[in-house]
Amino acid sequence: MELQAETMATLTIIGVISGIAGGMLGIGGSAVMIPALTMVLGPNQHLYQAAAMIMNFFVAVPAVYQHSKAGAVDRKAVRRFIPIAAVAVIIGVGLSECSLFAGDREVYLRAAFGLFLAWISLQELIRAMRRATRNPQNLGRNDSAIAPAVHPDMTWRLAAIVAAPCGLIAGLLGVGGGLIAVPLQQRFLHIPIRNAIANSCAMIVATSLVGALAKNYAFITQHAGSMDSLVMASVLVPTAALGSMVGARLTHVLPVRFVKIAFFLLL
Repeated sequence: MELQAETMATLTIIGVISGIAGGMLGIGGSAVMIPALTMVLGPNQHLYQAAAMIMNFFVAVPAVYQHSKAGAVDRKAVRRFIPIAAVAVIIGVGLSECSLFAGDREVYLRAAFGLFLAWISLQELIRAMRRATRNPQNLGRNDSAIAPAVHPDMTWRLAAIVAAPCGLIAGLLGVGGGLIAVPLQQRFLHIPIRNAIANSCAMIVATSLVGALAKNYAFITQHAGSMDSLVMASVLVPTAALGSMVGARLTHVLPVRFVKIAFFLLL
């Protein structure tokens, strides 16, 4: 795969934007990268997913560093999320490579995922409106930067409610999974949004590493040894990692209300 100067410049810009979004919102960045690449370079879902999983790892690592410095990562919760999500991401990659989602059929899977995200965003909007109606002066006041102890009733089953869908969608669509992990942590574990974002980034480090190995192996072996995903990732990673550090810092600098609005708008 030979990249022209104009294409490399475009990939650089996409990498920065994806990294900022991934670091700030705990989503890995590929939810921005894959649609952007499709619009700029045309559809090639498997290639973009393989490159995105590599990028997600390098977006998540500097983001976790920034979140850890802020004391926002709930290590006990993350230790429960990671094993479940790692198994689920392998299953997701396997599903993405089966004939059911091959070729044009992949569009139906993306449509279903988009509808799910729309439902999540609608629920978040309704919750925000209800909080504002009940007590507008206290809106966002309970979203502290330091997480409380892991949910007292949290079991492996509750951890699976967050980690299994995160890993499955990450493997299936090549996204970080944070678009699902963040709202699920808030809904079922009552974890504040900043901590949910930090936990999501930590989980993405594991899922993206496992997913990148599985997806790129499948891509290389099933596409005549093509290394295009590695070439594309090599351009995206440096700027995405830099953008991730900026985005993760913004999570703890911007008012929590702004972070929630950004997350809702992205959904």
